[in-house]
Amino acid sequence: MHRNNDLYNFLLNKINQLTEDWYDSLNKDDDNGVYSSNNSEVIRKLKRQNNDFHKHLCKVFIEEEAKFFNSFEEWINEVAYDEEHVKTPINRIIREFFRVQDQYFHLIEEFISINEGEYNHSQIHSWHLVIIKAFSKVIEKFTEANNKAQQDTIRELSTPVISLNKNSALLPLIGDIDFDKSLLIERTLQKCAQNGIQTLYIDLSGVHTIDEESVYHLSQLIDALQLIGVKTILSGLHPKIAMAAIHLNLPLNKVTIKASLAQALDEEKAVNY
Repeated sequence: MHRNNDLYNFLLNKINQLTEDWYDSLNKDDDNGVYSSNNSEVIRKLKRQNNDFHKHLCKVFIEEEAKFFNSFEEWINEVAYDEEHVKTPINRIIREFFRVQDQYFHLIEEFISINEGEYNHSQIHSWHLVIIKAFSKVIEKFTEANNKAQQDTIRELSTPVISLNKNSALLPLIGDIDFDKSLLIERTLQKCAQNGIQTLYIDLSGVHTIDEESVYHLSQLIDALQLIGVKTILSGLHPKIAMAAIHLNLPLNKVTIKASLAQALDEEKAVNY
């Protein structure tokens, strides 16, 4: 009952106006976030993302439900993982979803007024319901994707591969090594391969405890680095960590071990001098 090509075309012709009206009415004095940015490139991208949203949303009046929501996935993931949106509080993003939803309610009323008497109450009610359902589902999916993006950012910061020069890099491990081990391996290998790293220093001076699972994944990382031609140097092993590593069979024969990161770097400088 809610499908209507005339309403779809009416909304489609309004999307540029929707974007400009929405942006003009933003509270740009709010706290830091994508909506208060003064950067022209950020603003241009924000408007483009909003415009793309409307292009998808209008199709709710012409497409099957499953196809409609599937087509939204790409937009949801793009915006959820967008750096500026990741830095923006989720409550502010949801607030903007609801402001845009209100825009659609107003446009539906405008469409009804232009076509007075052509649509009954049941049809009009179905349009409002489908808008509410569409926004609710998109907000739900966006919140899930945004939360995952936030977690991925935290994990990324937990496993920073820091370039020291064109051939070597540092991976400082901190705490109890309780982050996602598979991501540690995947991202470390990816960064080493991308940057042409030949020597990777893994500094354990900030590690307090190490368990069997952590040793297993660290061993996997060392083996994988060896396979892509990266030499591994471990540094900063506290006595307790060293004993635990031996007890848990960390393959120390495959790596070079230095007492401290400073010693390891000093020796590299001496070799390269």
